[in-house]
Amino acid sequence: MERRLFAWVVASTAFLFIYISLNRMFAPPLPPQEIGEDFGREEFAEEMRPAIDDLLADDNDVAIKPLSAAKPQWTTLGSFDPESGYHMLVYLNNRGAGIERIELTERNRNGRLRYRRVDVTGGYLGYLALRDRPGLPGPEIQVVGPGTPAAEAKATASGGGDGLVAGDCIVQINDQPVAVRRDLESSLRRYEPGTKVRVKVMRPIASDAAAEISEDPENAEGREEPEEADEVDEADEAEREVFDFVAVLSEQPLDLLRLSSRGGVDEIEGNLDRLSCLVSLSRVGNLSLRPSESTLPGLPSQTEAIWSVRQDAQERSAGEQAEFRLPMNSSGLQRVAGGSLELVRRYAIQPGSYLIDMEVQIENQTSSTQQLAYRVEGPNGLSLEGWWYSTKISRSMFSGAGARDLIYKNTGSQEVLWSPYDLLKEARKKQSPAAKVLISGNDPNAERELYYIGVDSQYFTVAFLPVEGKPYLTEFETAVGTLVSDIESIPRHQERAANSSFFLDSETVEVAAGQSLRHQFRLFAGPKDEGLMETHGLSSAIYYGWFPWVAKPLQWLLHALKNNLVFNYALAIVLLTLLVRLSLFPLGRRAALHAQKMQELAPELKKIADKYKDDMEGRLKAQRELQQRVGFNPLSGCLPMLIQLPIFMGLYRCLSVDIELRQAELYTGWQWCSNLAAPDMLYHWGDWLWEYLSGRGTGWLGPYFNILPMIVMGLFLLQQKLFMPPATDEQTAMTQKVMTYMMIFMGFLFFRVPSGLCIYFITSSLWGIAERKLVKNTLPPKPEGGYLSLGNAVADTGSGKTTAAAQGKPGSKDKSLADRINERFNPPPAKALPAAKRPRPKSKKRK
Repeated sequence: MERRLFAWVVASTAFLFIYISLNRMFAPPLPPQEIGEDFGREEFAEEMRPAIDDLLADDNDVAIKPLSAAKPQWTTLGSFDPESGYHMLVYLNNRGAGIERIELTERNRNGRLRYRRVDVTGGYLGYLALRDRPGLPGPEIQVVGPGTPAAEAKATASGGGDGLVAGDCIVQINDQPVAVRRDLESSLRRYEPGTKVRVKVMRPIASDAAAEISEDPENAEGREEPEEADEVDEADEAEREVFDFVAVLSEQPLDLLRLSSRGGVDEIEGNLDRLSCLVSLSRVGNLSLRPSESTLPGLPSQTEAIWSVRQDAQERSAGEQAEFRLPMNSSGLQRVAGGSLELVRRYAIQPGSYLIDMEVQIENQTSSTQQLAYRVEGPNGLSLEGWWYSTKISRSMFSGAGARDLIYKNTGSQEVLWSPYDLLKEARKKQSPAAKVLISGNDPNAERELYYIGVDSQYFTVAFLPVEGKPYLTEFETAVGTLVSDIESIPRHQERAANSSFFLDSETVEVAAGQSLRHQFRLFAGPKDEGLMETHGLSSAIYYGWFPWVAKPLQWLLHALKNNLVFNYALAIVLLTLLVRLSLFPLGRRAALHAQKMQELAPELKKIADKYKDDMEGRLKAQRELQQRVGFNPLSGCLPMLIQLPIFMGLYRCLSVDIELRQAELYTGWQWCSNLAAPDMLYHWGDWLWEYLSGRGTGWLGPYFNILPMIVMGLFLLQQKLFMPPATDEQTAMTQKVMTYMMIFMGFLFFRVPSGLCIYFITSSLWGIAERKLVKNTLPPKPEGGYLSLGNAVADTGSGKTTAAAQGKPGSKDKSLADRINERFNPPPAKALPAAKRPRPKSKKRK
């Protein structure tokens, strides 16, 4: 019975770890609403649709094309320069006036990036938005961020100036030729950060006429946007001058938001490129934007149009801002009872902040009142780093977390998390676009008051927040979760990495003539640091699981050990594990004594099992009687395990959530284990091992061989071999073999566990072995010819001294457990009584 109980406990623990490791999604956290045609708004005026269709059929003045013919250009806010004080470098694209990329540029005290790409070890030249075009000598630079190595590059000869500029074509890195963007990425991957490289570029020779046009904003506004040419004139290629620059490569910063095509090795097939935080009209006059539409029918696409841009660089203390404008003068607006409008977007950031202040404005340029509303899309393209080994947990018992979860919190409910896997599953099931209503216009006002809404990963969050001084977002009446992906192209077993996002529809407002609809809100894009998240009202986005009251104090203690004692997180984890196990030593010792008692009772239980081989009820009854006689409670050994479980789970979650373990090294200079929040990645075997084993998300083991999980599995097997009692029958032997196989299987499940957790398991296992050896040495010796007195063990757990009864001394009223066992199964022979005291036989009466 005891072995079965022990096997049940081990199997339950294994199931718990299997659930944590697999972490698959089976059911959504909340039953979301289905998208209806009205979408919680006023009923759409269907009578307007024929008019719109006729309008689209005309070829006169309603051709749908970009309203502004200016050349697309990129604008940056913030800086990569450590002296600037900025924590972000934001790339804005005036094609749609959205965010193309956000890099985190905060530095540590030693000058290194606090948050860098953990999947890239090569050097970084800067984000250049490179474009490959046939006929060009190399990939063409579209933008150069301030403070990046490309901007700080030094020319080797006069005439080149300092820094690469937009329009340069990179043709060579040192001795490696560069023909396309991929060539540049592979070349830079060979060099470590801090390496000096020679960059050869071909720069177009600007003519005076071209310079005049580029400097004249009116001429620029009137230029037609060039089509994506398949070929470039030979004259264009000839009118270029060669320059050499020397650049010092840096670490690659974490690109928190990015285009899917620039995502690197962790990106998956099926995710689409789309700018973040795009804005479009959702209501003009009698026409409303349907959920499945991206643009009001009859109007040019505001998300594809080229907006005019004006950047205002103020003093460093005041930050930087950029403004985008898009006039809407199409006759299509008049046909839907609307009039001339102008859309305005403004972005601003300040040094030392992870916030982007955003503003949306719609100016009514007519002489009458208009009903106006807009749709703003959320962020997408959140970093996918390590999604295939992520240990992020979900708030739902039956739903797992994804790499890009949608999270939101309103005044009517607690925080809600929606996984991209669930969105994809629903879309494939219904054969419809992936979209789920998170908040509807039909909901009570309390449920439409958002504290925040965003996209969340294991260590970072990008979310919309109200401006300072406002408790929540009140401008929006509808929120819908979506996927920026081709749902049919997402590979199986990689659904967790689908590109998820959302959009918000504002309330419809009557805007008087010459007035504006103007809304302000913020975008937080930063790390899930406890203090930072609490400052911005996002603390609930850090989820510790079932035992936060244990995990948070352990996290504080871990940081204290690292910052004040050992200055290394790996050693801090070792010390924290030892402190936790030391505090639990009394419970561990009691569990070890209980295991020893079980081992000593094994022979007697074997006798009972043989005696009642075919009588299960009689066997259980005899076992209970034996346990009652010797004072042994079979459940007493489970109590220490139940008490330790919340502590161990809290420690596990503490190590899984703590962002400080990200980029923490096992030992300085060890590249193979430079991230305690990830597997150690000793050797890359993804190039030659089967996809079934080494695929990212699709393989059991992942693309790297990890040594620390192998050590963990070896210690688990060693513990089992050292402390498992010898098998007394075939059934017990079979149970032990099954447990051995289970340990090996758990080793495979642990193969992608972060190295910080492996250090915890290794330390805990070594402590457990030492603890059992220590407890065994403190037990009293066995008497000759008998079993170890379990009474001694029981007495020794108290004051540390054994009683006379426990020691089996003469005159003791109490008998040891061994004596009672012997008397029960080997009763002494009856002594012969004197003749005088012998009972006389009864005589039979005669009838």
